[in-house]
Amino acid sequence: MGNLMEWLKNCPPLQWAEDKFEDLMVNIIRCSSVPQHIGFVMDGNRRWARQHRMETAEGHSLGFETLKDLLRVCLRLGVKEVSAFGFSLENFKRSKYEVDMIMEIAKSSLAQICSHGDLVDQYNIRIRVVGDLDRLPDDLHEQFVKIMKRTEKNTGATLNLCFPYTSRYEITQSLQRLVKKAEDGRLTPDEIDEKVFEKCLLITDSHPLDILVRTSGVKRLSDFMLWQCHENTDIQFVRNYWPDFKVWRFLPMILRYQIDQKAKS
Repeated sequence: MGNLMEWLKNCPPLQWAEDKFEDLMVNIIRCSSVPQHIGFVMDGNRRWARQHRMETAEGHSLGFETLKDLLRVCLRLGVKEVSAFGFSLENFKRSKYEVDMIMEIAKSSLAQICSHGDLVDQYNIRIRVVGDLDRLPDDLHEQFVKIMKRTEKNTGATLNLCFPYTSRYEITQSLQRLVKKAEDGRLTPDEIDEKVFEKCLLITDSHPLDILVRTSGVKRLSDFMLWQCHENTDIQFVRNYWPDFKVWRFLPMILRYQIDQKAKS
């Protein structure tokens, strides 16, 4: 009892309420069918920083913290796959300073997720970094490869970190692989169908994309998971900038998704 009272004294009231809300919502949501694959377009870090008169680095750093929080709650719910748009190939057009800064933040943030006792260990998750990895700095490329190798046999859940990525790049890579197989005599045009095509994508053996969330109020997909989106994907555009997209905003969306799915069945 004494330890509980001490914890209550030191726990900020708002954080305590948010933790209780999360626990309640997780228990409610887990009573029904949970979406198996959720994608996030993490938009608005720079605008959030400008709005709060902070350095751009603060926005990107908090953006990765938001991803970690949402990944954690997805794992608690039992979501099997999370895909996050961490860096677009188009973002290389930004200043060298900002690009280098994002690379460093990604390096430290992913290392934190994989550190002993953190999310990878707690939930036995596999991490896949998806995109044109050859364009990354050597040290970051090496770290990503090591992390993927270390976690490749984990079966609890999967995090697809799309970095640097676009759907057009992924689809082009798939086409090139198909052409290579055809040239090698391992494939004929008549054998090419959706399943064969999907096996050549960068994101393979993936669950159907149930929910796609894009923050910052912008209503476009920005070349993210265009192939994986289908007629049943629930696309949610929210007004909040990514660092403001908290767990307590996200969980009611999952509950609404479950209600909508029940209404359709």
